[in-house]
Amino acid sequence: MVGAGMLGLPYAMAELGWGPGAAVLVLSWIITLYTMWQMVEMHEMVPEKRFDKYHEMAQYAFGQKLGLYFVVPQQLIVEVGVGIIYMVTGGKSLQMFHDTVCSSCKKIKTSYFIMIFASVHFVLSHLPNFNSIAGISLDAAVVSLSYYTIAWTASLHRGVQPNVQYGYREKSTAGTVFNFFSALGDVAFAYGGHHVVLEIQATIPSMPEKPSKGPMWRGVVIAYIIVALCYFPVALIGYWIFGNSVDNNILISLEKPAWLIALANMFVVVHVIGSYQISALPMFDMIETVLVEKLHFKCTRTLRFIARNIYVAFTVFVASTFPFFDGLLSFFGGFAFAATTYFLPCMMWLAIKKPRRFGLSWWTNWICIVIGLLLMVIAPMGALRQIIIQAKTYQFYS
Repeated sequence: MVGAGMLGLPYAMAELGWGPGAAVLVLSWIITLYTMWQMVEMHEMVPEKRFDKYHEMAQYAFGQKLGLYFVVPQQLIVEVGVGIIYMVTGGKSLQMFHDTVCSSCKKIKTSYFIMIFASVHFVLSHLPNFNSIAGISLDAAVVSLSYYTIAWTASLHRGVQPNVQYGYREKSTAGTVFNFFSALGDVAFAYGGHHVVLEIQATIPSMPEKPSKGPMWRGVVIAYIIVALCYFPVALIGYWIFGNSVDNNILISLEKPAWLIALANMFVVVHVIGSYQISALPMFDMIETVLVEKLHFKCTRTLRFIARNIYVAFTVFVASTFPFFDGLLSFFGGFAFAATTYFLPCMMWLAIKKPRRFGLSWWTNWICIVIGLLLMVIAPMGALRQIIIQAKTYQFYS
């Protein structure tokens, strides 16, 4: 849950402002915890059946064809988008590590660092399942807590910057509004994780007297407590210290002490290695299922080797071509994560659970659906504007 999106939260606060920013952070935490609880509950809601994949639950809720066509494109966008963003994050963090420890060295292109980061995944992507990446995931979790601690403690150590300003960065009304929309997408991305929750729960043994939702929900609660302890200090302290001059990655704003910032960037690299694998495994499963069941390829190691390497190469190509961290974060956060995180679980809950009409559960789910749909529409608008502005001065593969 604690992902690279956390690094952009102070920047999102700068675009939202103190009041709206704090409200959006808290409201998103509450809504996504609620929808995560729904996913955990629905995993075994139907007797003698487990929904091990997001689209399986959607097919049961909306019908075989509608559920597949409605959810699978969203899942694809989420998982491919996460892969691209983590490629950008890993490459840029490697670059910042290099530039920090060797400031006098010759500058190397960002695209080269992205390729260096990607080389790890051409090896790790051939691990078969979630259980096989448990060690990588543990390392990623430990270092994520480490660099979040560095981010807010180093910010406190720097102290409030001279002439800090908390007003909106943009001078025009249109710019302020579009940046506000974009920041909503940044927050949505930070809270994303629902797209793999069913696959994770599927690895937990389940019996009638001890269903998997018990240990899964305990894990979710612990994860969300840690999320709160990570996100809120980084977002609020980062914005308090740097104001609206904060960079889209808080570690860029933190220039000193050099050794600590270099260490934090290397922690980010280790973390996104694990995060990329967690998001990629459902994609590998989906790609290989289509190749074998629909296109009738033989299920061989060669097929797995080629298919997985092509997917990794694709994410590397897109990340190297469009390495816009903040714009991509906001676009995928709004366009994809808003659906899988904010309103699709509520729609499936209404279809499967069928709560009493106009009751508390009914109203709660419809409010979440409306919020999620609005987020899905307005956040990509702000993100696309950011990407277009950045693209005007960007040179490909620079």
